[in-house]
Amino acid sequence: MTIAPYIKDIGRGKEGARALTQDQAHDLMCQVLDGQVTDLEIGAFAIAMRIKGETVDELAGFLQAAHERCIPLHPKQATVVLPSYNGARKLPNLTTLLALLLAQEGVQVLVHGPEHDPGRVTTAEIFQTLGLPCASDAGDIHAAWQRREPVFIRTEALCPPLAKLLEARRVIGLRNPAHTIAKLLTPCLQTPSLRVVNYTHPEYGQTLTQFLAHTKADAMLMRGTEGEPVADPRRLPRLDVFVGGQLRAELSRAAQEGVLTELPVLPRSNDAATTALYIQSVVSGEKPAPAPLQQQVEAITAALAALQHPLTQEKTA
Repeated sequence: MTIAPYIKDIGRGKEGARALTQDQAHDLMCQVLDGQVTDLEIGAFAIAMRIKGETVDELAGFLQAAHERCIPLHPKQATVVLPSYNGARKLPNLTTLLALLLAQEGVQVLVHGPEHDPGRVTTAEIFQTLGLPCASDAGDIHAAWQRREPVFIRTEALCPPLAKLLEARRVIGLRNPAHTIAKLLTPCLQTPSLRVVNYTHPEYGQTLTQFLAHTKADAMLMRGTEGEPVADPRRLPRLDVFVGGQLRAELSRAAQEGVLTELPVLPRSNDAATTALYIQSVVSGEKPAPAPLQQQVEAITAALAALQHPLTQEKTA
């Protein structure tokens, strides 16, 4: 098989390219993830999509193909999914702190992402430093949930072919649709789950807003902290909550505006060991959690309550 006809459509430049239908995008991504195309075709696909940009229908088709190749999970309660794909460069990576604060509230949390990323501190490294569970399969995930612990799983274990496509960036130096798909990925499709979807560039915020509405998703959409799905500890970003694809203003949070009058006490270094010590001190109560993270936890728990009580949701919508 070949994806050459699709590349011909999407590879005509920003102005001349034609968008794929959802079915075409699904077929294309199935071939890519199943290894039915050449490395040259993958490179051409990645560059063409980087220039053109993804449409909502294309993202839906790509994501469907990735979900079909995820390990199946069947949680017994609503789950929060935290896709963690950027890591820390300047600020401490507090995605693990968010996961632990949610777990303290009785929330079931799954985090997925890469184990290592050169030049960045990954959530996986912080999980390992804290001795938190890093799963290899569905059994490990369910065991961690039974212990009421948040759990991390590498993309290679969650969706191996997607992890391989993500690695193409190291060869060609450009992101490809796999990076957006990874931040939308949730293996908990049969049980209500809330994805915390983050973006870096504003134009992706607009596309993802349309995508979440189009796919009737349950999600929290936010501008990430260095690309991580956790609120900036210094200033609360806008948190848009979608339930069944509907933007729920009463569950969402406005961005903090104005001059900051108080800054949280954060670790001076962002390495995994220092970040882990800081997280331990917050979880134990020795230090206060940054207010933006507390507000994010409150918004997530309120959104989960809306997912689990649809009748109440209808009355308040």
